[in-house]
Amino acid sequence: MKMTMKKTLISAFILTIIPFVSMAQEKVEGEISADFVSQYVWRGLDLGKVSIQPTLGVSYKGLSLSAWGSVGVTDSNDPKEFDLTASYTIGGLSFGVTDYWFNSPEPQYFVYASHKTSHLFEGFVGYDFNVLSLSWYTNFAGNDGVNKSGKRAYSSYVEAAVPFTLGGLDWKAVLGIVPYATTAYETDAFSVTNISLNASKDIEITEKFTLPVFAGVMANPYSKKAYFFCGFTLKP
Repeated sequence: MKMTMKKTLISAFILTIIPFVSMAQEKVEGEISADFVSQYVWRGLDLGKVSIQPTLGVSYKGLSLSAWGSVGVTDSNDPKEFDLTASYTIGGLSFGVTDYWFNSPEPQYFVYASHKTSHLFEGFVGYDFNVLSLSWYTNFAGNDGVNKSGKRAYSSYVEAAVPFTLGGLDWKAVLGIVPYATTAYETDAFSVTNISLNASKDIEITEKFTLPVFAGVMANPYSKKAYFFCGFTLKP
């Protein structure tokens, strides 16, 4: 009798948790991928040569947690980067916080002391209108740049992006602006730092495997520099 009761309780427990496990599997989405890029350029800045950039993340009902990194392949002097982002999206609105970390000036990760840490904390908010997306990013703590007075700049970056399809490719045109002086973006006034045009396409290798490839051009009118880059993404 006791054994029968025990089996009944175990069966009831299993039948109870199965729906919750199924629901969790349906609602929680995971992401794992790695980009291989010919040059690491970001918001109009040159941050390195050939690099591997892995991504790991999960999302649930608009909430997203992700880790992203970059490490140089051809030049050992390229910075190593490890970023953690928490964001929330509802409709076209998205907002969140990113913890950027570079291996300079402080090579140890778990150092958060003021004027010594290599962590940089940024808040962001954006809205996607489908035909146009607008985003604002501001550094609020950590190893931020300074303004002309030598004080924390609360460095900011504003970006407008327009996606479109042309010639069988997915394109995105971007305009990025730094609204005021900061050493973080190497600007001393309101500046346009990023005018770029990117294209991507998924190439079918087999019936079960496609290889996303991308290429783009980026110009920084303020620094009078231009970049051409390309790469591909590996993901399940």
